[in-house]
Amino acid sequence: MTTIQIRIDEKIKKSAKKVLDDVGIDMSTAMKIYLKQIVIHKGIPFQLMTENGLTVEKEKAILKASEEAKKGKNVSRAMNLKDAISYLNSL
Repeated sequence: MTTIQIRIDEKIKKSAKKVLDDVGIDMSTAMKIYLKQIVIHKGIPFQLMTENGLTVEKEKAILKASEEAKKGKNVSRAMNLKDAISYLNSL
């Protein structure tokens, strides 16, 4: 066995602990499960999301499109919400 020490924002730790307590798992067990899943999946076992709730790729695409639109490049007709979401999901 070995030991891992990490530094984490106290607010995040407390929030995570509350969630884990609600499901009956301690922090150490949760970290072991996470590390095992990394090994099984040979990578991060879930999609990484930005604080805006988007994947990193989608957020980058939105920021790129925004910069291009400011320059008048790749500007198209206005879309309704349904069409806009469809378009973003296709990226």
